[in-house]
Amino acid sequence: MEVRAQAKDTGTSPRKVRLVIDLVRGKKVDEALDTLRFVPSPAAKIVSGAIKSAAANAEKNYNLPSAELKISKIFADGAPMMKRYRPKSRGRAGSIHKRSSHLTVIVTEQERYGT
Repeated sequence: MEVRAQAKDTGTSPRKVRLVIDLVRGKKVDEALDTLRFVPSPAAKIVSGAIKSAAANAEKNYNLPSAELKISKIFADGAPMMKRYRPKSRGRAGSIHKRSSHLTVIVTEQERYGT
């Protein structure tokens, strides 16, 4: 059973979030949260919150034990960006794109062998 959680409109660009999610892709939920605790990026807090939310959804809605959950898919997509302008030389305007991202986490129950 796949259980999903999303964190929308995070204030971090997708490129920075992808650096963090590559560390935890395919790991067990407990192991991923332990890894993220020691990552010095602000994006790690966003990713760990989404993973905790997916695990809580699996426990509450489908009665799956959190010890047996594994991150099967995790990805960050671009969200709408804020566009700002700053003055540049010779009276021109330079654009600034403040990017944000949507983070999606899908956890599944880890397959038990021999049972």
